[in-house]
Amino acid sequence: MIFDTHAHYDDEAFDQDRDQLLGSLKQNNIGYVVNVGASLRGARESAALSSRYSRVYAAAGIHPDEVGCMNDDVMEELRTLCLMEKTVAVGEIGLDYHWNREPRQVQKNWFIEQLHLAKEMDLPVNVHSRDAAQDTLEVIRSEHAGSTGGVIHCFSGSLEMAREYVRMGYYLGIGGVVTFKNAKTLKHIVQDIPLEYLVTETDCPYLAPEPYRGKRNDSRHLSYVVQEIAQIKGLTEERAEDILFENAQNLYRM
Repeated sequence: MIFDTHAHYDDEAFDQDRDQLLGSLKQNNIGYVVNVGASLRGARESAALSSRYSRVYAAAGIHPDEVGCMNDDVMEELRTLCLMEKTVAVGEIGLDYHWNREPRQVQKNWFIEQLHLAKEMDLPVNVHSRDAAQDTLEVIRSEHAGSTGGVIHCFSGSLEMAREYVRMGYYLGIGGVVTFKNAKTLKHIVQDIPLEYLVTETDCPYLAPEPYRGKRNDSRHLSYVVQEIAQIKGLTEERAEDILFENAQNLYRM
């Protein structure tokens, strides 16, 4: 079975076939999906999806692009969502300097607050970092340092940073990008980092692997990611799949 550690099935891209996809996970060799909140609406809908589908779990957090909504009331609602039985992480939280939709210091402030929430709730974190690799690492070092564990979603940093995250006990989220021919750095990271620190993710509806690149992504396409990781590691697909699934269970304490 395959574990999708980061999905966005609350996205409108799934309005036409969400029930069909989430109702047929087992038949498609998908053991579990963690639907990750990005906006406050997304966090609420992630919790609702986890209540509706037995194989769907939730993460509650506010993406750096959306932290303009943050205040004490929003933090209190996130705290309530974190107490739900099937909420397994705080996320996705972090820094995004690509779009700069919110001031960088505001992003940092609310990233720190949500890292503290994870420690308060004793939940792992699901971390977003885009064009902000050094600042993300520095904030995590100073404010979390592996204290409740977590995953660096859609890892895109250097090999040196990958090794530092693993040293602190974090997992690296590997998705469709690893199948791209030009993803040489990521392939090298997958080769170097012990398989026990990697987990599979879609970030669906985004980042579909080859041969679906540019199309809508969903959890069924993770088989291509597992195949690529197995090939890089010199393992059978079945063995890689088993280890990656166990890693995700350990990440989310399931």
